[in-house]
Amino acid sequence: MPISLDGKSVIVTGASRGVGLAIARRCANLGARVMMAGTDEPQLEEECELLRKSGLEVTFYAGDIREKLAITNLVAATVDAFDRIDILINASREVLPSDPLDPDDKTFDNLFGQNVLPTLRLSQAVARRMIKLSQDPAPDDRGGIGAIVNVTSIASRRTLPELMAYSVTSAAVDQLTRSMAVAFAQYGIRVNAIALGSVLSTSLKSALKDRAGLQSDLTAVTPLGRIGEAAEAAEAAVFLASDNASFITGQILAVDGGRTMLDPMDTPAH
Repeated sequence: MPISLDGKSVIVTGASRGVGLAIARRCANLGARVMMAGTDEPQLEEECELLRKSGLEVTFYAGDIREKLAITNLVAATVDAFDRIDILINASREVLPSDPLDPDDKTFDNLFGQNVLPTLRLSQAVARRMIKLSQDPAPDDRGGIGAIVNVTSIASRRTLPELMAYSVTSAAVDQLTRSMAVAFAQYGIRVNAIALGSVLSTSLKSALKDRAGLQSDLTAVTPLGRIGEAAEAAEAAVFLASDNASFITGQILAVDGGRTMLDPMDTPAH
């Protein structure tokens, strides 16, 4: 069945660049009314203007969703613009290295405040609004009343010492996804996530510029032998948000070219 988001009202965070922007563009092109949220107001305005010129229904909200007031304002602005919220895609995230032996390293605190708490708080606020604005779905209404998709990382399962803080917070988002899926299921709200690996996100673009040989290293450990495009991650997120995934909840879909299946050892251990 072709994917359609016709008439759906969607919030996409982290929508000014990278995977978040790719998701926002794809949602709009599939007929959704999209609220693009982020902190880079000039970039959001520019991207919105480009999409509007193509006849797509988009608007934006610039604010720091680490602040509770910004979450309240984002939800209110979306309802004011589109009357309802059908889909939330939490694509805002940050990747930072940390020193696992430094007790004064604040990276864990920063990443927990950036990647985990806003995902929880915005999901709670949106879920409450979905429930308030919807009528009770019929027992055979497969689409439910809404869907939430989180963007996380395969670092939750495969890590490096300098990525300890990021890996732990990614694992927290994974478990948050499962826990919310169970908690929200009774209301007809599905919650899933995509876990990125070897995908050309904003953070990976930056890393490729800073580390010579990283691209060849990544392709070597990715069975499909290449780096994925942000648009490919967007396709996975949009599928999970759509009614085509109406019986899928609590799942973490790896978008990694098979990387998490590959044993990093080059010889078998018996």
